[in-house]
Amino acid sequence: MEKHQYGFALSFCIVVSLGLASFLSCIAAELKRTKIKDIKLDGKLCYLPGSHAFGFGIAALVCLLIAQIIGNLIICMNSCSREERNDCKTRRPRTASILLSISWLSFGIAVILMSVAISMSRSQPYGKGWLDGECYLVKDGTYIGSAILVLITIGSALGSAITTKRKSQTDKGQKIHAQVG
Repeated sequence: MEKHQYGFALSFCIVVSLGLASFLSCIAAELKRTKIKDIKLDGKLCYLPGSHAFGFGIAALVCLLIAQIIGNLIICMNSCSREERNDCKTRRPRTASILLSISWLSFGIAVILMSVAISMSRSQPYGKGWLDGECYLVKDGTYIGSAILVLITIGSALGSAITTKRKSQTDKGQKIHAQVG
């Protein structure tokens, strides 16, 4: 039982660390993104150099993906008791389900937002551009919005894991009392 609790705490810390790394990478990407002064025009053709926001964005996306996977593994492990792995009925409270849904929704939006911003952060050569030969800049606050979504994703996933953990411990406590009484 104690090993399981240490495993939960370790997994929890890993998810928090990865979420924080993703959040900070989004902030760094916002600070390092390509600015309007970096655009070079040659008649109708434009050129945008690549920026460090590309690397920070990739790091943020990878950290968020790993954190979401680990967070969901924690939830799955807490939903099924060790004794009843074969007959595993979901014992997730409604709150945990709502938090898990919020986590996946914000994760999906964050991934789309970051992916597009990362794609725009690459070099856009003359005549090639990002889309239809035109240059596009990442709007102010795009990475900040992604950072906020990262916090919502990680917070709701961990909230769901904690809620599921409490429900699992309550069920085990009721089984022990039923056996004693």
